[in-house]
Amino acid sequence: MRFVITGEWDRNRLLQTIVVLYVLYVGGLWVTNSLLYFNKMSLEPSSVVEYYLGSEESFREPKSYQGLLEVSHFHLFAMGMLLLVLTHLMLFVPLGNGTRALLVVVPFVAAIVDEGASWGVRYLSPAFAWLKVAGFLTLQLSLAALMAASLWAVFAGTQENYETQDLGDDDFDPEDPAPTGSGP
Repeated sequence: MRFVITGEWDRNRLLQTIVVLYVLYVGGLWVTNSLLYFNKMSLEPSSVVEYYLGSEESFREPKSYQGLLEVSHFHLFAMGMLLLVLTHLMLFVPLGNGTRALLVVVPFVAAIVDEGASWGVRYLSPAFAWLKVAGFLTLQLSLAALMAASLWAVFAGTQENYETQDLGDDDFDPEDPAPTGSGP
């Protein structure tokens, strides 16, 4: 946060390089996530139902409890870590608090909906297929928005952008060596 407040963000090329490389890496994940999804299903809820419940016509077995559990186990950890880092970057983006809060909350909710809807389709009702499609699309769009906002902050965000925005730390004074706050 110090880099944003003090204006060092504009001058710290290494930090900017790290952010750009991370976003490129996440972009690769974003593309492969889409490719994996569309290799198994389409945006038609019927394809989601067939994938999770199986199909005699296409000789597809329903997804097993063990299979769903293994996928969820990995996804919950990996998506949690990805979103922790990617949404953390929103602290450095010169946007209003409401916009940044939306960019933080929506991807987490979308990831949970996307993962939970798989279980819903398999064990509760085929109607959860709509939720699976909506969760996937919302997650992909919110990840794209996070990547775009991060890159915008690196390439177009200037110190003036930060000085005109409320970054949510009203007690911070860059000249004060011991800022006040609600800490211990």
